[in-house]
Amino acid sequence: MSLWTSLEPASATVDPGGSTTVRLRLRNTGDVVDEYRFEAVGPLAPWARVEPQVLRLYPGTTGSVDVAFAPPRTPDATAGPNPYAVRITPTEHPEATTVPEGNLTITPFTEVRAELVPPTVKGRFRGRPKLAVDNLGNTKLTASVSGSDNGDQLSYDIHPSNVQIEPGRAAFVKTTLKPREIIWFGSKESRPYTLALQRSGVDPLDVEGTYVQKGFLPRWLATFLGIFMALAITFVMLWIAYKPQVRSSATEKLQEAGISTLPPSASPSPEAPKAPSAPAVTTPPATTETQAAAGGAGAGGGGSEDEETKAPERTAATAVQKLAAQDPTGRHICYRVYVSGRGWTDAVCDGETAGTVGEETPLKAVNIAVSGTKGTSSAAFVHNPGSTNGEGHFPDPWSGAADGIDNYVGSTKKDAPNMLGLTINVGGGDSSVCQTAHVRNDAWLGLECDDPKSGFDFTYSGTHNNDLWLEAIKLTV
Repeated sequence: MSLWTSLEPASATVDPGGSTTVRLRLRNTGDVVDEYRFEAVGPLAPWARVEPQVLRLYPGTTGSVDVAFAPPRTPDATAGPNPYAVRITPTEHPEATTVPEGNLTITPFTEVRAELVPPTVKGRFRGRPKLAVDNLGNTKLTASVSGSDNGDQLSYDIHPSNVQIEPGRAAFVKTTLKPREIIWFGSKESRPYTLALQRSGVDPLDVEGTYVQKGFLPRWLATFLGIFMALAITFVMLWIAYKPQVRSSATEKLQEAGISTLPPSASPSPEAPKAPSAPAVTTPPATTETQAAAGGAGAGGGGSEDEETKAPERTAATAVQKLAAQDPTGRHICYRVYVSGRGWTDAVCDGETAGTVGEETPLKAVNIAVSGTKGTSSAAFVHNPGSTNGEGHFPDPWSGAADGIDNYVGSTKKDAPNMLGLTINVGGGDSSVCQTAHVRNDAWLGLECDDPKSGFDFTYSGTHNNDLWLEAIKLTV
C-alpha cells in the first residue's frame, strides 16, 4: 500500500435540499510520482461531487480533495445514516485501488399533500368522495382522518380512519357522507364540509369540499301533486253532494195499469238424474310450463334440489351497475380476480383489494367493469414457459367493453398461465385510471396512473419476471 487516506469528518449531517462538504486527505507514501483519480460510489453517489477529480502527488507529499453532498428534498433522500465511499485509483498502480468509507446522516423532513377527488359530490341520500394523501417527505407518515361541518348537518363514515404511508407513496381514504335530514321537496342545497388529516405534534391539514344535497322530489312536482290532490278532493265532494234522480216513465205507466214488474213464479224443477254406479273416468288437465319449471311441486310431491334455480353470479358489471344507479353522475370501477385453486373472488370497487396477500396464490384472470368513463380496455401479461430472457408476454390482444359491461382478461382454464401484470385504460385513453398491485415475495407496488394529456393513454402495474406473479390488485378511476 503506497497511499494513506483520512476523511475529515468521518461522519457528517446534511438537510435535504442543502449541502455539506467532507475533506478527503491523502499522502503518497510510495517512491514515485503518482496521479490519483477519485469517484464517489454507493447509494449517495448521484448526489456527491469530488473536486478535483484528479490529484498528482510527489512521494512523501500530502494533498486533499473536497467531497460535496447535495441530497434533494424528495422522498428518495431517506432520512437517517447513509454510508458512502470514495474510490481512489492510482495511475501507476491501478491494482492498489483504495476505497475509504464514511457516513452521512440525512435529516428528516415532512411534506404532505392531500386533495379531495372529486372536490364536489352530489346526491340525495349520500355522497362518496375520496381523500388522496401523498407522502412527499422522507419519513413514514402516520395520521388519522376525521370530518366536520358547520351545524352538524352531515355524518361521516371514513375508511380507513388511520393511515400509514411510506415515503414517496400515496393512499386513498374512502368517505361516505350522509345528510342527517332528507330534503323531500325543494331545490338542492350546498353543504360545505372539511376532512382533517391529523398528525402527532402538528396542526391538522384541512381539506375542504362541498356536498350538494338534492331534493327527493323537485319543487314543481310537489306543486303539481298539491294541485292534483285539491282537484281530486273537490271532484269527490261535488259527486257526493250531487245525486241525479233518474225515474223510468215506463215503470210509472205499468204501475198505473196495475201490472207487476216481477216475473211469474217458476215451476218446480225436474228431479236431478241419479249418479252412475261406477265413478266416471276424467282426463287430468295438461301440466303447464310454470308447474314444470317448479319441478312438479303440488299434489304429486315437491321438487328435488337439482331442479332449484341458482342465484345469478355477481360479476363486476353487476356491482358497477348498482353503484351507477346510486350515483349516476359519478365514475366507478369494479373488479374481481380468479385466484388459483380458489376461483373467482367477490367483486369489489374503487380502490378495494381483490385477491390475496402473501399466500402464494397467483391470479389467473381479471373481470373488470366501469361506469361514467365511456368504457375500458385491458390486456394480461402472463407467464411464458418458452421465454429465453426470463420474461412473460402478452398472449392475447386488448379486450374492451362499454360502460356497465363485463370485460375479461387472462384465462380460468386448469393449465392457464399465471398473470404477471395488467395494462388498462378507460375511455379509449381519454380518461385517467390508476392501479397498484401486490407481487409475490414483494410489497405493494407504487401507484401507477396514466396521463392522457402527456401522451400516456394506459397504465401498467406488475412485473415482467416469469417467477413473480400477481397476488392482488387495486383499481381507481
